[in-house]
Amino acid sequence: MIIGLCGKSGSGKSNLAKEIININNNTIHVDIDKIGHDVLKIDKVKEDLKNTFGDIVISNNTVNRKELSKIVFDNKDEMDKLTNITWKYMDSEINNIINSNKDKNILLDWILLPKVKYFNMCDIKILLDISYEERFRRASIRDDISEELFKLREKASYNYNLEDFDYIFKDNDNIKERLEEIL
Repeated sequence: MIIGLCGKSGSGKSNLAKEIININNNTIHVDIDKIGHDVLKIDKVKEDLKNTFGDIVISNNTVNRKELSKIVFDNKDEMDKLTNITWKYMDSEINNIINSNKDKNILLDWILLPKVKYFNMCDIKILLDISYEERFRRASIRDDISEELFKLREKASYNYNLEDFDYIFKDNDNIKERLEEIL
């Protein structure tokens, strides 16, 4: 079974993923953001990013994600350039994980999951629809982020169609109980 988990920054995707694994330990958590971060370590990706966005996005042979985010989070064209550089590597890794774990439940966790082919492969689609205030509170603690930077992150966020999801969790839902019913 493939489970899709979506929600904006600070919605609690990682915590929900841990709950799902606690309920069913035959589950592999695929944090697609982490795969994206790992892809930034590939030399060809770093070279392409430098050629596309300039020297500012590389320091000490490492992608400076803060500088890169300033460029791409507020500009769809720049975000598309980043995606064109990184997606083929991410796609390959996700395919490898799915294909090598057919005997397990696969939990795909990503804010942008509805934009890619994997969303339609999901047997169950879960959305964490958490208020802006609660998400900012969590992100400010977790990431030590200002509201200005959080708002920038929000601009790059995805607006979900609630009808695309099988289950939607809100701020005050008893998520653990609901998960046990679902799984």
